[in-house]
Amino acid sequence: MSAIGKNFYKQTSSLFVRRNYVFLGTVFAGAFAFEMTFDSVTDSLWDNINKGRQWKDIRAKYIEAGDDSE
Repeated sequence: MSAIGKNFYKQTSSLFVRRNYVFLGTVFAGAFAFEMTFDSVTDSLWDNINKGRQWKDIRAKYIEAGDDSE
């Protein structure tokens, strides 16, 4: 490991791992951020793959058709 890598590791570990509650908070914050990002990305991907086949995409067509027949 280079000197820069060792220095970065020491600074990071002393900042986040020295106290248990800081480490635990970092883990929870990281997990929460990962979950939110993963959820947003997968929802966006799902919507792009299924564009035009979901209720939110075709709802207006059926609502308008229902209003015309009444």
